[in-house]
Amino acid sequence: MRILLVEDNARLAEFVAKGLTSGGFSVDSCLTRDDAEAAVRTTRYDTVILDLGLPDGDGMDLLADLRARKNSVPVLVLTARDGLGDRVQALNGGADDYVLKPFEMEELVARIRALLRRPGAALGIVLSAGNLTLDTAYRQVSVSGAPMRMPRRELDALEILMRRMGRVVPKDVMEEHIYGFDDRASANAVEVAVHRLRRRLSKVDAEVRIDTLRGVGYLLTESIPAR
Repeated sequence: MRILLVEDNARLAEFVAKGLTSGGFSVDSCLTRDDAEAAVRTTRYDTVILDLGLPDGDGMDLLADLRARKNSVPVLVLTARDGLGDRVQALNGGADDYVLKPFEMEELVARIRALLRRPGAALGIVLSAGNLTLDTAYRQVSVSGAPMRMPRRELDALEILMRRMGRVVPKDVMEEHIYGFDDRASANAVEVAVHRLRRRLSKVDAEVRIDTLRGVGYLLTESIPAR
């Protein structure tokens, strides 16, 4: 899951990005409205965290632009503006949630996951394929009920594959969801992550198969165990 964080306080943005990354998200950070507008026009995000007081404009204008272009990405406003009028304006203007600063990081992550679990949003709670289960809320993977540890990149790859099970996930889409703007990913980073994921799942007899379609992408399907 990829998040756009729009926050002009660099130290706070770093803190939030670190907390979200620990929660299993890929994060792109923008300090200005102009940079954020460029980001949402070129990249598909699963949610946006939006500060209202930006150095080159009001975050409400960015929200209005998103909704005017029929972009339904969930938007969580994160701001110090605590007036009732501010909250009402933001929610009526298309915001999906409104969180006041200061805040607890754990609650922020929980609110984002709640937004993404809404009907039509990107995040289901538990995904299953064969004997493989992924709890997206707690970022836990199990095979036949036995938990298994998995590095974040591989878990991110597994999640997008499970969400599109039976459909080809193009390589560029996979890369977009696993790596943010600031991540230094090599040219074959996705191939390496998928190779390691495939090998890890094979070792625990997961009843799934990941096929590589050269020049196209990756496909996850259930596999029938030999009898």
